[in-house]
Amino acid sequence: MLLMVLLVLCVSDALPSPVPMLPLHPSSADCVEAHRGCSADPQCEALYSGLELCAADVAVSPLSEQVAAECLERQDALMARHPALLTCKCQRGFRKEEKCLHIYWRVRLLPAEDELEISPYDDSLMESRMASLVAASSFMQLDGENQCLKAAQDCGLYEKCGSLRSEYVLACTKRVPGSNHCNQHKCHRALRRFLERVPQEYSLGVLFCPCTNTLCGERRRKTIVPSCSYQDMEGLQPNCLHQQSFCRREDLCRSRLADFLNNCQPSSLTASGCLKDSAGLCLRAYAGLIGTIMTPNYMSNGSADVSLWCNCEGSGNEWQECLRLQHMFTHNSCLRNSISWIGSSGTLPVDITHPPAPRPSPLVQEDELLRNNHLPEQNNNVVESKEEDELTQAGEEDGDEGGQFDVIPLYSERATISNLGSSDNGVAASLNTGPAKSTLLLLLIFSSSLSLG
Repeated sequence: MLLMVLLVLCVSDALPSPVPMLPLHPSSADCVEAHRGCSADPQCEALYSGLELCAADVAVSPLSEQVAAECLERQDALMARHPALLTCKCQRGFRKEEKCLHIYWRVRLLPAEDELEISPYDDSLMESRMASLVAASSFMQLDGENQCLKAAQDCGLYEKCGSLRSEYVLACTKRVPGSNHCNQHKCHRALRRFLERVPQEYSLGVLFCPCTNTLCGERRRKTIVPSCSYQDMEGLQPNCLHQQSFCRREDLCRSRLADFLNNCQPSSLTASGCLKDSAGLCLRAYAGLIGTIMTPNYMSNGSADVSLWCNCEGSGNEWQECLRLQHMFTHNSCLRNSISWIGSSGTLPVDITHPPAPRPSPLVQEDELLRNNHLPEQNNNVVESKEEDELTQAGEEDGDEGGQFDVIPLYSERATISNLGSSDNGVAASLNTGPAKSTLLLLLIFSSSLSLG
């Protein structure tokens, strides 16, 4: 018996070990990692550097036929030598997102029209990230309550959501010195910070809260401060194709637009009305446009219809193409169903993952301490993570006028969107500081009584 066991062991050692099975559909490599691999090869790096020069020429003026052919030949040689650059993707909201997108578009120097509608983002992990939004939507039922007010209050109770929302409201309502308009670049950047750093159950809950009356609709429409976020200084609507053309000159904007066109493509063959049959992906892609030159918004206070701030006047023989772009917002069953799905019982599966509990803001904590006859510590500073400090420092080095954003005190549940948003003429509305003043007065009275006692 022992002899048989030893024989089996010897035979098994002699056989080759089984090859580990690889996943059938491995996730795409990150473009930053793919470029790092290319940099280790001098010939690959030389080809990539050549494409950088081609891109610099394209930014100045259209390439001649001969130069364009040479650049495309260099692009083909690069792809053949390092194919990982052809299949690489990027992650939304990551610290190196813009660097990644720069690489993605650099190796696609002169993309065809259909390539401009292929998303550069990796969606392999996106569905799991949308689970919290799906869970949150199941609690936003239309029961007569103003859901947009509730979403704003929930945001105010979550420290990061309240402070970053106050930051973009200030950036989008503060006038440039000596002028009657805001700094749209700072407004857009602050909006992107809010949407990228705040958990989606809070940020998208504020954007897509369901409404049944015009008061709620007005609050929702002013969520992204319409007087600054998409209108130009003159208040005149541009041509939609011109707007799209400017967007596609910038890596981030054309990436977000491609993501929207890809993930919100309508279809009559799916239950959701989306070609990818994912309301979550469409909502996230739509939100990704906010904070770019293609920032959309609700058309009125009485509906959930959305549109771009542009028209098709002067489109000439590209009239149909302009209407196609407009209709991706105004006549898109996928987008309309996805927005309507928030707060409805819906037929889409609801994940049982619950969103994280909101953390009370310092103002709420002070109220609790007062009710329990305790004095709060004199520290109302918002402590940011190391990564946020680095990003803020990077923002200061941008060269923008006025440096980084001025952050106003933490958002209170009583300082709602309607009184923080701008008025129709673009002038900032006054901020409601009543709760903070009353809390301070109570503290002073309580302190005086203790000293007298």
